[in-house]
Amino acid sequence: MNDFERRQKIEAFGNAYFQICDILRELPREMWGFKPSPEQWSVHEILIHMADSEANAYVRFRKAIAESGSSVVAYDQMAWATSLDYRTQNANDALELFRWLRATSYSIFRTLPESVWQNSIQHPEHGLMTLEQMVDTYVTHVEKHIAQMRRVFESWKTNSVKKA
Repeated sequence: MNDFERRQKIEAFGNAYFQICDILRELPREMWGFKPSPEQWSVHEILIHMADSEANAYVRFRKAIAESGSSVVAYDQMAWATSLDYRTQNANDALELFRWLRATSYSIFRTLPESVWQNSIQHPEHGLMTLEQMVDTYVTHVEKHIAQMRRVFESWKTNSVKKA
């Protein structure tokens, strides 16, 4: 990735919170708890998951920057959703936590020297990942969940029409 592409990726990373807020403005609050099926997440649960994922990313980014080559642990997102009872957690708190964690990492990324972008971590499921690859992964992660929120909304609208 050249410097221009990296800067674009960093800006996309930094804009994620605003993208999430944009989609949430489109989604009626009363549908946030709707689950298309028992095994699928609601918008509310997706928000909690994104905060938990960002908390893990926050540590992983710092490990790559400060302790290049070190190992990180994986986590079972479904176990977290169940054991931490995502349905009962506060979505506003999760969104604020995501905002803070993302903004803090974004600030660091904007000032890193070129040499640090190839620093890496060893992920138990994905193998060796450079900081550059990790940023790309977390940009894509948010995009994926925004698309998932849209699908949940479409399912909710379809279900609402059927019930009417």
